Amino acid sequence: MMTDVDFNMMPVSEARRRVWHARRDKAQDIAAATDLKLSVHVSMQALEADWRALEASSAASLHQGFDWCAAWAKTHPNQLLLVRGSIGQKTVFILPLELVRGRFFRTARFIGSPHSNLNTGLFAADFDPLTCEQLGASLIADLSAKLSRVADIVTLEKMPFDWHGTCHPLASLPAVRNQNSSFQLPLLASFEATLAQINAKRRRKKFRVSEKRLEALGGYEHVVATTRRDRRQILDLFFEQKAIRFKALGLPNVFQDRETQAFFHTLAAVEPTAEGQPLELNAIRLRGEQNGRIVAIAGLSRKGDHVICQFGSIDEEMAADASPGELLFYLMIRKCNAEGVTLFDFGIGDQAYKRSWCTVETVQRDIVLPLTLRGRLAAGAHRTAVRMKVWIKKNRKAYAFLQRLRQQRQTPDAAAVPDTDGD
Repeated sequence: MMTDVDFNMMPVSEARRRVWHARRDKAQDIAAATDLKLSVHVSMQALEADWRALEASSAASLHQGFDWCAAWAKTHPNQLLLVRGSIGQKTVFILPLELVRGRFFRTARFIGSPHSNLNTGLFAADFDPLTCEQLGASLIADLSAKLSRVADIVTLEKMPFDWHGTCHPLASLPAVRNQNSSFQLPLLASFEATLAQINAKRRRKKFRVSEKRLEALGGYEHVVATTRRDRRQILDLFFEQKAIRFKALGLPNVFQDRETQAFFHTLAAVEPTAEGQPLELNAIRLRGEQNGRIVAIAGLSRKGDHVICQFGSIDEEMAADASPGELLFYLMIRKCNAEGVTLFDFGIGDQAYKRSWCTVETVQRDIVLPLTLRGRLAAGAHRTAVRMKVWIKKNRKAYAFLQRLRQQRQTPDAAAVPDTDGD
């Protein structure tokens, strides 16, 4: 059984042959001068105290939080590779990675990366700028020395280099812009002030129209699941609604595998604390003749004064003309505003409903660090694929064509399905 020690899978002298010599020598000199040391661990529990201390920073993404990563590790069999940076006895950063084995490449990536909206890693608040510059130079050599036998490439995806007014400690590393940005709405002193940023009159009008249409069905209520049973039921219904939506659009269902569903159920079971909650389930539930029917669902994650919408769905058959997803966002944002949240994050992905709500677009970048010759090929392929996706998304005709083609491949006889508010 693997113990949690500094994770060297091959002699350093052999591993370093894989590193570009000039960069390696420079990095070794810098690392020696700063006493910054890297170790790689396989046990989350061994690092828990330091981990939770680092995640308390407002600059740390909730997706690198201990509970979030523990839920993923519990439901997925991937080997953990937890990169710890230390100066003396003090832990100054943790990069929580997992190993994923593909057909051609072995990739070390952020834990749970497929379902994260924003990644930062975990860094001490007093990690000084000089050390940050030196970290970028030494990271490739040190990771190659420790991981090159088990991984070909390290990918640190969806990272904002400018977040909470600070430059990310790894911003000096080569990076490519991710094909997607994330979108945020600052929440101001009052809900009225918040709405004023995005055409308050139009928002209130849409809200009244949605309410009127739902009242005609007998009314509705905004519910937040408080018991584990309610969370499980609403989450299972979300998976059903989303499967119908993806099938109609001809898109792959990213929530269909058992491991992913188990992950979100594990998150939903974590009780809220004063600092937030990994997954809070919100819904619009009908009254009247349709009493109990849920027509819109959204999953929120909160860390301090930052809330991220992880996912959303609507009932495609009932009350779609009332835009229940849009109504749910209005109610959730109003509630968050009253509770002191200062940033409502719609997450990664460029969609019309996000732009209609948001005033802030956050550029995200991917850092790709090849560890082996095969990894250099993987890095080139990654950068090429990302740049191609960026070009396609900027070219409306090309993007629309690919969307139609993908839909026809999955549902060849289906008519085009329009995008839906709040989905």
